[in-house]
Amino acid sequence: MLAFTAATLLTPNQAIECPLLLVSEGSVVELASRSERSLPSNYRVCDFADNVIVPGYVDLHIHGNAGYDVMDGSSAALPAIERMLAAHGVTSYFPTTVTAPVDKLLRALERLATAIEECAKGKSDRAGRAAPLGIHLEGPFISHARCGVHPPQYLLLPKLETFERFWQAARGHIRMMTIAPELDGATELIAAAAARGVCVSLGHSDAQFDAAKRGIDAGAHHATHTFNAMRPLAHRDPGILGAVLTDERVTADIIVDGVHLDPAIVKLVAEAKGPERTVLITDAISATGMPGGHYHLGSIEVDVKDGVCTSKGRLAGSVLTMDKAVRNLSRFAEWDLPEAVGAATKNPARVARLAKKGILAAGSDADFVVLNREGEVLRTYVGGEECTRPT
Repeated sequence: MLAFTAATLLTPNQAIECPLLLVSEGSVVELASRSERSLPSNYRVCDFADNVIVPGYVDLHIHGNAGYDVMDGSSAALPAIERMLAAHGVTSYFPTTVTAPVDKLLRALERLATAIEECAKGKSDRAGRAAPLGIHLEGPFISHARCGVHPPQYLLLPKLETFERFWQAARGHIRMMTIAPELDGATELIAAAAARGVCVSLGHSDAQFDAAKRGIDAGAHHATHTFNAMRPLAHRDPGILGAVLTDERVTADIIVDGVHLDPAIVKLVAEAKGPERTVLITDAISATGMPGGHYHLGSIEVDVKDGVCTSKGRLAGSVLTMDKAVRNLSRFAEWDLPEAVGAATKNPARVARLAKKGILAAGSDADFVVLNREGEVLRTYVGGEECTRPT
């Protein structure tokens, strides 16, 4: 049994000064202030002095890092990705697929489902790694007009039977799906996926306002990398962005790397959606944490130079890490640290219905991060166990 102390703890709904965080068997047992609760004698103490404890970050959209893609067949891929995620404060994540031939996508879904199930069994070799909790299916049900770098020849119209094939291959572990609501069959598929508990997210879309609203009414309640790969916002043609930014049922995720969105647009989204509906993602690819050069996003060739990922002149994911995203959001949106941390913890966890993630409270999972006062990650804990930083 462990007791953790620091200068401050963000739940992140409240800040607790001089906190006492009691952890046993991977869960938070109790959370209090040391001014109100004495230290139990049977707990081993870890004191983080003048630093800040926050919940573990949750990344709902991540393709890879450390030279690997989540769709790689290599047995080394996910362990390497998960160690780097943990080094940057991410304790839970949704491995995200990219549009590919159906047979390749089915194989990737099967491999990712196996990884998720092995993680749930608590295998000992997972120590020090972020946990995959579900799959994010990004494509193939997206718009040709806004497909970005997704290979257009592999895009498919939304059909229940096609989704069923993906669902069966993933053994029910698809927890998030990006879809363009204007496509024929999209409304029906949105409703069916939402009924299975999938977080349906609008994205890679050229939808008019009315089509986006129909998708929301059918059960979509999130937006994928808002503004990117979307019909532009115009004052007499609000389109999908007009629906996403004004509908209180919709949460919106953003890539805050200073490349995908101008800081003024980050502030615009943050003010439109507020601290409760703004979600940070990285959309990171295999090049994250690596030197510039040539990499892959799924089977897509990507060039990385000066921190910008492109394929044939188009943005192709990012090399953003979640800890940097939190710091950038705080600066661009002029938010304080608890609000910025919330966009990487409680908000994505709530969007994905991860009840014990993204918060620190009695009964929650003991996933947390120790930050210095500048928001840099010092240590990461998953299930109360410290993650070793990759060398």
